[in-house]
Amino acid sequence: MDSPYPFPILRLPFLAIEEVFKAMNPFEIINFSMISKRTKSVTQQMTFYSKYSIRINASEMLEIWVAGPKYMTQCFYKFTTNQEINGEVVENTWNSRNELLVWKYSNNPIEEWKQLCIYVLEIFKKETIDVLLMTMDAFVNQNVSTTDFLKTNVKSVNECYLFQSVKENDINEHAAYLLKNIKITNAFSSYLHIKNDNFNGKIPKNLKELKIHYSQWIGYERLLEIDCKSVILEKNLITNKEWNMFFKKWIAMKTHLKLEYLEIDYRDIEKFRALVLHDIPHEVVDRRVKRTFKT
Repeated sequence: MDSPYPFPILRLPFLAIEEVFKAMNPFEIINFSMISKRTKSVTQQMTFYSKYSIRINASEMLEIWVAGPKYMTQCFYKFTTNQEINGEVVENTWNSRNELLVWKYSNNPIEEWKQLCIYVLEIFKKETIDVLLMTMDAFVNQNVSTTDFLKTNVKSVNECYLFQSVKENDINEHAAYLLKNIKITNAFSSYLHIKNDNFNGKIPKNLKELKIHYSQWIGYERLLEIDCKSVILEKNLITNKEWNMFFKKWIAMKTHLKLEYLEIDYRDIEKFRALVLHDIPHEVVDRRVKRTFKT
């Protein structure tokens, strides 16, 4: 059987080329752009990239994730130092959605990951990362340079999730440096084990959601500085007296004017009512009653 004739995509009118691009997954778009300067130029002229999302993962496994419109196709570049799995492709499908994973071998994965990040952001004309995941003790010696890299190449991060794999590791300084230099606009979740109350990390302002899983370092004064719609503080050490003062300020609209949802892990509701809400009018919702509301 003869080989099919090549399809002369670059000879098509622009609108027709754009329809062909809409049928491509993110990997195909990126690979097409790498053929030549002309294909790169054509790729960058597409007008529908606002529907695409980019996620960057700076953890033990360095990743770049590009999702097409409505997340129907999601493509992952995974960097590895294992040459045996270089180029390996895995495809998963569920609920009419496709997930493609490609492993890229590198003996210098951090630098190649950065270069591909720059290229992907350029091709899809993105100045904002939709999701940043970072394990602060995965590449400790690279934390500052990675933060500087992000600060140089993106204007903001929509959602940021910070982790650490070993709680004994001291990541205070690097975490504070990231929070000072990266603009987070929508949601921030911290799974970090901050070592002391003197942590000088800057809590992002005007978020829709703030979630701190180990919030022992969030004292009363820091609590008053938080400016978010939804706040979840787990394992906090704020005293009952301080929570009482906070709720009174919140009710009097002297603090947290944007706050719509607050969640704290206080296991005994009756003890909480007696020690915190004893002089604050409140209602305990019947657990058998289901209430639906928007947050």
